[in-house]
Amino acid sequence: MQDRHIVIIGQGYVGLPLAVAASQSGRSVFGVDLDKARVDGLNAGVSPVGDVSDADLREQVEAGRYSASTDFDCVADADVVVLCVPTPYHNDAPDLSNIQNAAREAGKHLTPGTLVILESTTYPGTTEEVLLPILEEASGLTGGEDLQVAFSPERIDPGNPTYGLHNTPKIVGGLTPEATERAQAFYGGFVETVIPVSGPKSAEMSKLLENTFRHINIALVNELAVLCRDLDVDVWEVIDAAASKPFGFMPFYPGPGVGGHCIPVDPMYLSWRVKQFGGAAKFIDLARDVNAGMPLYVVTRVQDLLNDRERSLKGSKILILGVAYKPNISDMRESPALPLIDLLRRKGAHVSYADPYVPVLRAEDGHVLAAQDAITGATAADCVVIVTAHAEVDHVTVTSRARLVFDTRNVLPADGERVYRL
Repeated sequence: MQDRHIVIIGQGYVGLPLAVAASQSGRSVFGVDLDKARVDGLNAGVSPVGDVSDADLREQVEAGRYSASTDFDCVADADVVVLCVPTPYHNDAPDLSNIQNAAREAGKHLTPGTLVILESTTYPGTTEEVLLPILEEASGLTGGEDLQVAFSPERIDPGNPTYGLHNTPKIVGGLTPEATERAQAFYGGFVETVIPVSGPKSAEMSKLLENTFRHINIALVNELAVLCRDLDVDVWEVIDAAASKPFGFMPFYPGPGVGGHCIPVDPMYLSWRVKQFGGAAKFIDLARDVNAGMPLYVVTRVQDLLNDRERSLKGSKILILGVAYKPNISDMRESPALPLIDLLRRKGAHVSYADPYVPVLRAEDGHVLAAQDAITGATAADCVVIVTAHAEVDHVTVTSRARLVFDTRNVLPADGERVYRL
């Protein structure tokens, strides 16, 4: 194994699973993170990420194969440096400051022959046009000669019990054939399948295609859910019926919006990039509008259901059941529960929530809410809105205590009297 000393910058949902997997393959791994409290916890064998157990992390720490630091000095000894830093989308534009800062700091310590891999999701061209120039300026090295650079999109799906880092194919695209081969060999030590592509742009674009595909199809079924409501058709029945076709159809399901860092954000990178060249991404922008409008649609449905019972939304007690962006994890990034809570509060509703994975949340207006007991909250509520269907929540028992339930996730059968679905 040629590349044995690894530095992974960013020890969150992407970087930490990668670091542990690399160290389990026998490599020496340093995890760099600017959060000192997180670094102290990592070195004590405490994982902040649900997909990495404390036991697995502690095993690597105690074996001396993994350690964490806030210092970039360890880059000087690295054969491979991987950047796994956040790439948020702010003010209708990509925010690449974390990539730029990490590249600048790492570049100061790079030595000839190092392979640098970017995993952070971004628009096509970032590796060559943003990352490479910073690395070259900071290090004095030349890309493609004494410095190898590649892109490999992260494909972590938090909480997925079937597909993890080991058995999800890894795409790699280097600036040179040598960079691609080295990246392929690096990931091949702990990933079952590694797929090389012609270069970084193709690798960057592949990640955006994956999540743009999902983003647009979710928007389609969200719009279909609204149409089916107007047509007095059960959208869930329709989707299940269509899914019986063994070819040419892939089921997607409606909901109160889309969440996570990937689906709501990645397509916007592509849309922004296209607009830099005077183009337009019409499907992407329309899908964003449809999905972003779902929290308001949920509020409207809840308001109508309360009106049918001669109650005003203003002053009503609403329990949000599940606030994480997807089931069985604590991740709140871009969760549709946040705009939903904000809209309800602005209309005068008294909002509480129950979620076994999220003990405290900060609403969009800065208001801090603490999780309620699900059964107690449901008993007191005028309406329970199921937003995230965690497996460990007994939805039947919890909602049996409720006066009214609006289910956005098809957890319960609709009865037309007390339980209603999206």
